[in-house]
Amino acid sequence: MIKTMRDAAHNYPWLLKSIMGTLAVAFIITMGWWGFGEQAGGPVATIGDQSVSLDEFKRTYENMHRLYKDSVKTDFKEEEFKDFVVGQLVDSRIWIIAAGEMGVRVSDADLRELIIHMPVFQKTGAFDPELYKRVLAANHLTPASFESMQHQEVLANKARMIVRDSVALTPEEIAEGQSLITRPADNNDPAKMAGAKQRVLDDMLLQKQQRALVSFQQSMKAKLPVTIRRELL
Repeated sequence: MIKTMRDAAHNYPWLLKSIMGTLAVAFIITMGWWGFGEQAGGPVATIGDQSVSLDEFKRTYENMHRLYKDSVKTDFKEEEFKDFVVGQLVDSRIWIIAAGEMGVRVSDADLRELIIHMPVFQKTGAFDPELYKRVLAANHLTPASFESMQHQEVLANKARMIVRDSVALTPEEIAEGQSLITRPADNNDPAKMAGAKQRVLDDMLLQKQQRALVSFQQSMKAKLPVTIRRELL
């Protein structure tokens, strides 16, 4: 199971990112997954000028462990799972560093728009400031610490989008993709044929974007000093 997760992280980073995002929204209410504003326990990993605290690692590990155990119903080796979790946290820091190098900025308006549309903070379909404060307080978070963490997350996502959106299919790749299209049984339907062509090209573009994200992340990791204190995991 861990191998499958690692393959997803490598080959389909946006899929894993979506899963991690879903986890974050779910656990902020019940378990405080984003409590890593509390840097208790010292760093288990350092990545350039960024770090991952022991507290953050433990919270993330416990929540992901619970989720996969409940949903996948498969046993997995604890040490391998720890390696997977700390690897994902290291990767998140790499994208934050990349955002800084790219000159990415997040405005107060961007952050506000993100937070007010989180369902967990809404009442009768609208953002409720008092509910916002209560949910954060229940998870030992202040608005300032939560918003700081969200700011980092948005920075990382913007960096990913810059890399992803820089990728396009070349004319040669488009021609190759179109040559692979199997003509529908009803070859007199131009709409079906056009749809089939677009699906193939969309899939090719997605795969190329995924390769670009993985390649960029690996190049960043290669030039950054990364230290993981496995004895603390």
